[in-house]
Amino acid sequence: MDISIRSDGGARSLSVPDATFARPYNETLVHQVVVAYQAAARQGSKAQKTRAEVSGGGKKPWKQKGSGRARVGSSRSPVWRGGGKTFAARPRDYSVKVNRKMYGGAMCCIVSELIRQERLVAVADLQLGEARTKALVARLEALDIADRSVLILTAELDRNLYLAARNLPRVDVVDVQGLDPASMVAFDCVLATEAAIGRLGERLA
Repeated sequence: MDISIRSDGGARSLSVPDATFARPYNETLVHQVVVAYQAAARQGSKAQKTRAEVSGGGKKPWKQKGSGRARVGSSRSPVWRGGGKTFAARPRDYSVKVNRKMYGGAMCCIVSELIRQERLVAVADLQLGEARTKALVARLEALDIADRSVLILTAELDRNLYLAARNLPRVDVVDVQGLDPASMVAFDCVLATEAAIGRLGERLA
């Protein structure tokens, strides 16, 4: 299939493999991979202490009989203030195993669907002479996507482009190596350079 590449000299077509950029959309696979990616990003560092781990509580608060109060053996019981938790949270790993073939297939499905929905905008080059946000906004306005959330995809991370996009709340810059399925789904539009499309095709082949 062919992808339209926008440049200062006009539009031209770029031939890309159908196996990567024209794959049928598999919603179940995409959902599974996106959820797995988001789950792997969770820290899972929550921790609480049981009655055996909190400090204190070694002495019996009062004698067993004769006081008229309920019998108790420790002041660190879960029903006491300052006591341990009954079902204390423990650090855990939320990551879900996803096969490499599944991950690559889901990425191909997402890219193909972006092309079908005309949410993938391809340009010949996106280099900025200086790291100025105004210059990047002007480029986005020229492409008629300034009012949308945009994920800028480059072959390699451009420092000027990153600094220019840093002040824009709905714009993010990522290279092909750092591309993830959750970001591709979340943004309204993906603005990719010709070099990034070629490298993405090599990565997903």
